[in-house]
Amino acid sequence: MSRIGKNPITVPEGVTLEIKDNMITAKGKLGELTQEYSEIEITLEDGTITLDRASDKKDLRAKHGLYRALIANMIEGVSKGWTKELELVGVGYRASNQGQKLDLAVGFSHNIVLDIAPEVTVETISEKGKNPRVKLTSFDKQLVGQVAAKIRGFRRPEPYKGKGIKFVGEEIRRKAGKSA
Repeated sequence: MSRIGKNPITVPEGVTLEIKDNMITAKGKLGELTQEYSEIEITLEDGTITLDRASDKKDLRAKHGLYRALIANMIEGVSKGWTKELELVGVGYRASNQGQKLDLAVGFSHNIVLDIAPEVTVETISEKGKNPRVKLTSFDKQLVGQVAAKIRGFRRPEPYKGKGIKFVGEEIRRKAGKSA
């Protein structure tokens, strides 16, 4: 059995699940998410979800753990939400936002203006003496990660000085410069 797939998922208060025609829908206080699934049997009893598979084929074992993780992330997203924080490291690097427009100054000749999806809440934090930070919050884990990766992709952290856009808490492997 898959170690991840066989773990039951407990459904917290305030989250309603609907399983119908190979689609599972989770509704909570923060939003609604749907996920399509195949070849896996999902049962909901007494606020607990269990996933079963028909055989031990390799692709079924993989889907067993995958769908369990996706459903658990959906449930946590609609009840608590997901947050990613990015830090801008570099002289003159700035971030600001007006509603869903994020304005980044990261060392190019022009500012980067990015329209953020309406499901994602963006917040910029600028404190004196600290690096500017961008905080992304949403009920969809995949969407938050995708938006954060896109922002990080504008100026990846470089290994010599550590400048760039990085996740808060991310360790950047540093390299030694030229030895004279």
